Amino acid sequence: MNAPPEHRKEHSPADRPARLAVGVVGAGRVGPALAAALQLAGHRPVAVSGVSDASVRRAAALLPDVPLLPPAEVLARAELVLLTVPDDALPGLVEGLAETGAIRPGQLLVHTSGRYGTAVLDPARRAGALPLALHPAMTFTGTAVDVQRLAGCSFGVTAPDELRLAAEALVIEMGGEPEWIDEEARPLYHAALALGANHLVTLVAQSLELLSQAGVAHPDRMLGPLLGAALDNALRSGDAALTGPVARGDAGTVAAHVAELRKHAPGTVAGYLAMARTTADRALAHGLLKPELAQDLLGVLAEGESR
Repeated sequence: MNAPPEHRKEHSPADRPARLAVGVVGAGRVGPALAAALQLAGHRPVAVSGVSDASVRRAAALLPDVPLLPPAEVLARAELVLLTVPDDALPGLVEGLAETGAIRPGQLLVHTSGRYGTAVLDPARRAGALPLALHPAMTFTGTAVDVQRLAGCSFGVTAPDELRLAAEALVIEMGGEPEWIDEEARPLYHAALALGANHLVTLVAQSLELLSQAGVAHPDRMLGPLLGAALDNALRSGDAALTGPVARGDAGTVAAHVAELRKHAPGTVAGYLAMARTTADRALAHGLLKPELAQDLLGVLAEGESR
């Protein structure tokens, strides 16, 4: 559980990590932003690794004058190493660094994957590293705005008991709020975030495209207030915030939607039907959709799925 704010403020200077030399392995959208946030807290970025042209540009923009070096040399210079590579690449990276002797005893090794806890760092732990999993629950752009967005951002934190204070202090120094996640709960935690954030982007992008096809000149202006209100209502009230034709049981309207989508944007039909069925199930379970209206609605959805 999150420690209450008043408790976190009671940390003594001894509980906080000393000013550390920070290295970044993987200059994607996340690593340079976190290193820049740590720099604002007084830590010292000393090296970053990146391969693509985009990585080099991000590192130059967010960490100017920090040298771009191979991963092993980043670890040689840093006391705190941020491993900010894609989830699927993380286990192999950790194993490779451990096998080549790049990891030093006492070195803080932090990965930012939502999927993994600290077990993925076991090869590094056996080499003497201090393992932390600090996942910012935020979408990143790869620009300086990301550093500002870390203010108040929740971090999913998994750490050994003896490193909990250090993990908490690092998150707070980056402007975030630590939320403790058990090792075995990490995949479920990450799936929940992906379901909400990643799929939301897809849904919004599809909605923007359809509004443009319908002749709306400024679809972003139309959707902004609507989606902002819907998100606020959902965060406050959960399923009780459901509105629209599915929750009302308007089978005819849903059938018209499906017909129009098949005509103008067939690639959106499967997603619409899947979300409509899930919405209907939740609306029924919470007493929002009347059972007598659900039969026709579910029939329309079944017919759509069978075509």
